[in-house]
Amino acid sequence: MADEEHEIPESELIRVRREKLARIAELGFDPYPTRAETDRSIPDVVAAYGGKSAQELEAEKPRVKIAGRIVAIREFGKTAFLVLSEKTARIQAYCRKDTLSEREWSLYQNLDAGDWVSVEGTLFRTKTNELSVKVQHLGFLAKALRPLPSKWHGLTDVEQRYRQRYVDLIVNDDVKSTFETRAKIIQYIRNYFDLHDFIEVETPMMQPIAGGAAARPFKTHHNALDIDLFLRVAPELYLKRLIVGGMSRVYEINRNFRNEGIGYRWNPEFTMLEFYWAYVDYRALIDLTEELLSGLVREVKGTDAVTWRGAEISFRRPFARFTMKEAIVHFSKGEIKLGDLENREQLTKLVTKYGEHRPVKADGTEAPTGTPVQQIAKMNEGKLLAELFESIAEEQLVNPTFITDFPVEVSPLSKQRRDDPRYVERFELYIGGMEIANAFSELNDPEEQARRFAQQLAERERGDEEAHQMDEDYVHALEYGMPPTAGEGIGIDRLIMILTDSPTIRDVILFPLMRPRV
Repeated sequence: MADEEHEIPESELIRVRREKLARIAELGFDPYPTRAETDRSIPDVVAAYGGKSAQELEAEKPRVKIAGRIVAIREFGKTAFLVLSEKTARIQAYCRKDTLSEREWSLYQNLDAGDWVSVEGTLFRTKTNELSVKVQHLGFLAKALRPLPSKWHGLTDVEQRYRQRYVDLIVNDDVKSTFETRAKIIQYIRNYFDLHDFIEVETPMMQPIAGGAAARPFKTHHNALDIDLFLRVAPELYLKRLIVGGMSRVYEINRNFRNEGIGYRWNPEFTMLEFYWAYVDYRALIDLTEELLSGLVREVKGTDAVTWRGAEISFRRPFARFTMKEAIVHFSKGEIKLGDLENREQLTKLVTKYGEHRPVKADGTEAPTGTPVQQIAKMNEGKLLAELFESIAEEQLVNPTFITDFPVEVSPLSKQRRDDPRYVERFELYIGGMEIANAFSELNDPEEQARRFAQQLAERERGDEEAHQMDEDYVHALEYGMPPTAGEGIGIDRLIMILTDSPTIRDVILFPLMRPRV
C-alpha cells in the first residue's frame, strides 16, 4: 500500500483520505473522539507477554484494550493484520470479517497507515510466532490525512527530519529511543543531586545583564517596563547569589541561549546542568563529576564504555588529567615544548602557525578555519594559550579528560591559584573531542571581581563581543559575603550525543532551530 501511495500525488492521496474519513463518520464513528477506552499501553503489553509462548497465551487468554497508530496494513481477503505502534513498541492486531461486526469491518476497510485506532481482544501468537491481538472490537480515534513516508523511500531528507520531527518520530523508532534515553539521563542527574542534598531551583531566563559565560546574547525588549533584556547565556551569577543567601547546595537544569554559530555541537538554544556547592573547591567537583558520569553511563548503558562515531569511550574512573600547557605539549607530538608557551611573542607565532591548520570535522560540517592575524594581535597571553589549546589538543581528547590550570584572562569568575596567580582553580572536562563540563573554585572577593569585570569591559572595547559585562548587583551581593564555593556547568545535549551515538546536536534536540525555507 505504501509503495503504491508513493506513486500518487500527495494532493490526491489527501483527497482520498478525506473521503474515507467522511465514510467513517457516516458509519457512526466520531471522527474526532475525546477519549479511548484502554486498560494498558502497547509497551506494557509487549513487556508483560512478549516472553510467553503460544501455549501459555492459549491457556491464559489475556484480554487487552490498547490503542496505537497503524504503521502497516497487510490484507488477506477476509482477514487483515494492522501493525500498531506506541512509543518504540509494536504489536499486531488480527482482524477477521467473521469476528468483527459489519460496521467495524467497514471501518477497517476505510483505514490507512498512519491512522489511530483502539482494539480490544485476546493475545495469541500467529503461525510465525508473532505476538498479536485477536481483535473482537475495533474503534476509531483519528485519521492521518497526510500519508506517512513509505517504508522503502522513508524520511531521508535530514533537513526535513528536523523540521518535521513529528513525522521523524512516527517512522523512526531509533529517534524515539534517543529521546527516551535523553529523559532517563536527565532523570538520573536530577535524582543524583536530590540524593546528595542539593536543592533544585529556577533562575531568570530574561536578564538585564548577560553574564555567567563568554558568549554573545540574544536581546529583547520588555514593553511595560520599557527596558532591554537578554536571554540568559548562563544562570551562574544568579545561582551564586543563592549561595550568598545561604542555600549551600543548589542546582538547575536550564535552557540557555547564545546568539552564535550553528554546527554539529552548537545550537542557539541548549540545555545545561549548573550546580554550586559551598565549602568545597574545584577538586571536590572533579570527584563528583567522575562519580556522576560513571554511574550515569552504567545506569543508562549497562557498561562502562560507549561507542560514539566509531570510537570507544571508557567512563571507568579515574579520568585522564592534563594541565592546559601539558595537553598542548602532549598532543603537538613533540613539536612544542613547555618553554615555548612562556611569552606572548612565542605564543603569537604558534597560534599563527597552528591556528591555520585546524582539522576538518569528521562529519564535514565545519571547514578548516584559521585565526585571522588581526584577531591574534588583539589577544592577550591567556587568550593565545587557550586558542592554541583549542587548535591542537581539544579534538584529540576522546576519552573523558580533565584540563586544568586555565589562564586568569579567560576565567573572569574563577579564583586564582595561590601558588601562581597567572592561572585559576578551574577545569574543563572533554569527551569525544568536545567540552562537556566547565568548573572552578568561585571568586568570592568582591573587589577582585569588580577588577575582573573592568578588565572584561576593556576587552569588549577592543572588540571582544563575548567578554563579560559589568554586573554591579552581583558585586554588591558578594559584598554580603559568599563562603568558599565551587560551581560547575555540564552540557546535557553534548553528553546525550555521546551516550546515544548521535553525530550532531540536532539529533538530540527535539526541535532544533532551522533557517526558514523561502
